[in-house]
Amino acid sequence: MPRKNIVAGVDIGSTKVTVLVGEITPPGFLEIIGIGESQVSGLRRGVIVDIEHTSRAVQAAAEQAERMSGIRLQTVYAGLTGPHIASFSNRGVVAVSSTDKEISIEDVNRVLDAARVITLPADKRIIHVLPREFIVDGYGGVVDPVGMSGSRLEVETHIVTASAAAVLNLLKSIQRAGLSVLELVLNPLASAEAVLLPAERELGVVLADIGGGTTEIALFDRGGMCFTSVLPIGGEHITSDLAVGLRTPLQYAEKIKRENGCVLASLMPDAADIDVETIGQQQWRKVSRKTVANIIEPRVQEIFALIKYEMKKSGVKGILPGGVVITGGTALMDGFVNLASEELGLPVRIGQPLNLGGLSDMVAGPQYATAAGLLHYAVKKGTGGAEAGDGPIWENAWFRVRDWVRNILGA
Repeated sequence: MPRKNIVAGVDIGSTKVTVLVGEITPPGFLEIIGIGESQVSGLRRGVIVDIEHTSRAVQAAAEQAERMSGIRLQTVYAGLTGPHIASFSNRGVVAVSSTDKEISIEDVNRVLDAARVITLPADKRIIHVLPREFIVDGYGGVVDPVGMSGSRLEVETHIVTASAAAVLNLLKSIQRAGLSVLELVLNPLASAEAVLLPAERELGVVLADIGGGTTEIALFDRGGMCFTSVLPIGGEHITSDLAVGLRTPLQYAEKIKRENGCVLASLMPDAADIDVETIGQQQWRKVSRKTVANIIEPRVQEIFALIKYEMKKSGVKGILPGGVVITGGTALMDGFVNLASEELGLPVRIGQPLNLGGLSDMVAGPQYATAAGLLHYAVKKGTGGAEAGDGPIWENAWFRVRDWVRNILGA
C-alpha cells in the first residue's frame, strides 16, 4: 500500500530533470531522502518537443532518486511551465444550500465549480482555480467561510490555463517513465511554496524564476497569487550570446557562464583572464572576465526589462513591500541581486528552498526551488507519492532485477 508519509516531485526544466523524494515527519516536517538529476534535450523554451528523450531523462532521474531513498516511486507531483500558460480572474456565486444557512465544505466546492464555468478555446485546459477571497452576503475578505452563516456565497478566483497538447505531452513523458501524475502544478506556484515567506505573500511580492529556457513570473498579494506569466527567454539565451561573442562551442560557453559568469561588468577587474577554446580550431586564447560580463549584462538587462513590463501589465498598483524574489539556476551568477535591484527599482533577494531537513544541503540552491516546492505543495494536499519496499535487501534486489530487465528490453 502507498505510504502516506512519502511525497515525490518531478521538475522537468529546459535543460535538466530533477526528481526529489521527501518524507513527512511529525509534526509535518519535510525531510529530503532522495535526489535524482538528469540532463534533458527534449524541450524547447519549456515545451516538450521530443517525448522519448524527455521520458528517458525522467526515468534516469527517478531511478537515481529511488536508489538514494530506497523508495519505489509510483505517483508524483509534476511542474508545468511554458509560454502557453495564461491566467485571468473570475467570480463564482451560489446560494447556501443548508436550511440553517451554515456554509459547508460542499458549498465552498460548489462556488469554486461555479467559478470554473467559463468559455475556453478547445486547445486550452484549466490547471488551477485559486481562491483569492470569499464573500459572504456582500462582506468580503473571508479566508475560510466554512461554519459561517449566510445565504449567498461568492468567491474571487485566479484561474490558470495551459495548452491541452502541452499538458498531454508532459503527462505522456512522465507516464512512459513508469510514473503516474497525481497533479500538475504551475512552476511558480510550486516555487512560492518553497521560497516565499508568509509576510511577503501577504504584503505583495514578485517571484521570478529564471530557468534555462523560460522566465516565470508570479505576483502574490494578500496571501494568494494574482498574476502569472511565462516568458520564452532564460539562461540558454545567455549561453548562446557567449558562444557567438566568444566564438566558442555551446558546451564551453555554458561552462564559462556557470564558472565565471557575472552580470555586472563593473564588478570585474580587467586583469582577470580565463581560457576560451576557439570554435573550429584546436587552440585556446585568453579572454578577460570583464569581456564575458560585457556580453552577459545586456541580455540580463533585457530579461529584467521584460519582467518589469509584465509587472506593469499585471495591473497591480502601488508598491510591493515584499520586493522581488528571484530563483532558478541563472540567478547563481555574480552580481545578480545588484543588477536586479537597479533595473527593477525594488528590494531583491535570491530565493532558496526553506523548511527542509534530511539532505537539504544538497538542494539548497535556487535551482531547486520548483522541485522542493512540489514537495511542499504535496504536503499541503496531504497525499503521498511513492510506495516503499520491505527493506534495503529487498529494495536493492528489486532495483537490480528491474535494471537488468530494462537493459535486456533496450538492447
